[in-house]
Amino acid sequence: MATTPGILTDWPWQPLGSFKHIVLAPWVVGHGYSYLVKGGNDLSTFLIFPLILWRMLHNQIWISLSRYRTAKGNTRILDKPIEFDQVDREKNWDDQIILNGFLFYFGMMLMPQHLVTHLPVWRTDGIIMALLLHAGPVEFLYYWLHRLLHHHFLYSRYHSHHHSSIVTEPITSVIHPFAEHLAYFFLFSIPVLTTLLTGTASIFSFIIYVTYIDFMNNMGHCNFELIPKWLFTVFPPLKYIIYTPSFHSLHHTQFRTNYSLFMPFYDYIYGTMDTSTDTVYEISLKRQEDVADVVYLTHLTTPESIYHLRFGFAHFASNPLSSKWYLWLLWPVTLLTVALTWVYGRTFVVERHRFDKLRLQTWAIPKYKIQYYMKLQTEAINNMIEKAILEANEKSVKVLSLGLLNQAEEVNRHGEIYVERHPELKTKIVDGSSLAVAVVVNSIPKGTTQLLLTGKLSKVACAVALSLCRKGIQVAIPFKEDYEKLRELFGTDNSSNNMLLSSNYSLKTWLASGELSEKKQKHAKAGTIFIPVSQFPLKKFRKDCLYYTTPAMEVPPSLENVDSCENWLPRRVMSVWRIAGIVHCLEGWNVNECGSDLFDVDKVWEATLKHGFKPLVTPPASVSPKLC
Repeated sequence: MATTPGILTDWPWQPLGSFKHIVLAPWVVGHGYSYLVKGGNDLSTFLIFPLILWRMLHNQIWISLSRYRTAKGNTRILDKPIEFDQVDREKNWDDQIILNGFLFYFGMMLMPQHLVTHLPVWRTDGIIMALLLHAGPVEFLYYWLHRLLHHHFLYSRYHSHHHSSIVTEPITSVIHPFAEHLAYFFLFSIPVLTTLLTGTASIFSFIIYVTYIDFMNNMGHCNFELIPKWLFTVFPPLKYIIYTPSFHSLHHTQFRTNYSLFMPFYDYIYGTMDTSTDTVYEISLKRQEDVADVVYLTHLTTPESIYHLRFGFAHFASNPLSSKWYLWLLWPVTLLTVALTWVYGRTFVVERHRFDKLRLQTWAIPKYKIQYYMKLQTEAINNMIEKAILEANEKSVKVLSLGLLNQAEEVNRHGEIYVERHPELKTKIVDGSSLAVAVVVNSIPKGTTQLLLTGKLSKVACAVALSLCRKGIQVAIPFKEDYEKLRELFGTDNSSNNMLLSSNYSLKTWLASGELSEKKQKHAKAGTIFIPVSQFPLKKFRKDCLYYTTPAMEVPPSLENVDSCENWLPRRVMSVWRIAGIVHCLEGWNVNECGSDLFDVDKVWEATLKHGFKPLVTPPASVSPKLC
C-alpha cells in the first residue's frame, strides 16, 4: 500500500478474493461458446482468453527462474533479503492481467466491428509499426509519466507502493495501484489502437507486443543479470535501446535515476542516467555462485508440494503447506513433475538465508516421501544423497543437515553409511536427533507425571523415553516387544524403573512416533495432547484433542531472507532438524552427529536458546492421571 493512498488505489474486484477471476467469465464463456459451438469465425476475440493464460504462464516461468537463480547466487545484482511483507504485497500480481483482459474484451465490444473482427493472423507492416510506435511515443511518454509519479504528491499516493520492494522480483514489475495500471494500459494501447485504426493490425501483432512488454518487464525486475557483455561489444548502440536488470535495479535503490521504460536513451538525453550503471552491471556479471556454510538437505513430500517450493507459487509457499482445490486443475503439470523426478537425478537449490555471518542454503532431493519406503528406490536415493554430500564437501560446506532424509532409518542409518564410505569428509553430517529430543522433552506440559509413547521406536523416540525417565516422568509403552527393546537399551540405568508396560489410553499426553491412525486416536480421552516425535505431522481426526506441531522452533529476527514456510510449519518457524545444522556450525562442533550418536541433550538445548531460537508457545494442558 502507498504511504498515503489516493483515489482508485484498490482494485474493484478486491472483495471477491480468490474468486476475482470470475469477472472475466461472461466474456470467456460467451466468446468460447460462439466460436467453438456455434461455429463463429471471429478468431481474434476468441484468442483473448488463451492470451491471458499465456501471460500467466509466462510470468510464472520468470518467477521460478528468478527465484532459482537468485538462490544460487551467480550474477545476482542486489544481495539483500526478501521477507514475508513483500510476498504478501505482491501476491495479487495477476490483477493487472485480469484488468487487461477485461479492457480488451470491453474495447472489442466498443470498437467498430469491421476494425476488430476477422483480423489477419500476420501482417509485417503492422508489427513494424507497433514496435516503432513503442520506441517513439510510448517510451517518451512513459519516461515523463514515470518522473511525474516520482513527484512527492503522486509518489506518496501511488508509486511508493511499487517502490516498497527494494529487492525486486519479476512480479514486482506489475505491483501498482489500480489507477496507475489504468494509466499504463492506455499508454501501451497507443500501438494497438493505431494499428487497428490504420487497418494494419493482426493477431500476432497483439500477441508479440503484449509478450514483449511482459518479457521486458519481468527481465528488468528479475534481480540477476542475464544480458551478456559481448552483446554490447558487438553492437555498442544497443545500450541505448535495451535496458538491463542491473539498470532498473538501480532505479529501485537510488529512486531518482534510470527512469526509462525499456530503452535507456531518454535517461542519456535528459541526464538522469545513474553514473554507476556500467559498474553495477559488470560487478553483477562477475558475481559467483554462493558458497554455503550450512546446507539443509531435504526432499519433496507430496506431488503437490512442488508448488510449495519457493520458486513455485510464491504466495502459496509463504503459508503452511495445505491441500488447495485449485491444485487439482494443474494435475497434468503435477504428473509431469512426478515423472521428471523419477528421471532427473540431481539435487537443486531451493532457497538461501543469512544468519549472522553464516550463509545457509536448502537443497532438495527430487524424491517424494513415499519413495523412501520402496526398497527398489533405496539405492537410487542413497546415491543422490551421497552425491549431494560429496558436492557439499567439494564446495567446502561446513555442515550438512540431513533433515527429512532421516525418516526411513533403514535407508542410510541416519547418515552413518556416508561417513563410513568417505571417512575423509570435511563436511560434518548432522541428523539433528539431539535437538529433536531436546525440543520434545521441553514441550511436555508442566506437571506431567506420566505419558504414553506409541508408534515406531526410532532413534529420537528411544532417546526421548530415556530423557523423560531420567527426569522422573513415567513412560507407558503399550506393546511388550517395544517395552523389552527399551529395557534392553536402558541397560542398568536405574531410570528404567520409570518405564512401564501399559495400554492405558486414559493418559492425557501421548507421544507419537510416526503416524497415529484414526482407530488409535479414538482410544484417547477428550482433551488429550498429541505430541509428534517424528518429522511428519499427525492427521487430525479429533476436534476435542490438542495436536502439537512437529519438533520445531521460532527463528531469531536476524535470520534473513525468510519469505516461505517450511512445509506445514508457520511463518518464521523451522524444524529442529534444520536448526540443528545451524547451531552445530555456530558452536564449531567439529564432529558428526549421525548413526547412533547422540549429543548431550541439555547442552544442545542451551546452545540453541543462546543463539536466539525460541520454543513454540503451546497452550497449557492438564496433568495426566495415574497409571492403573
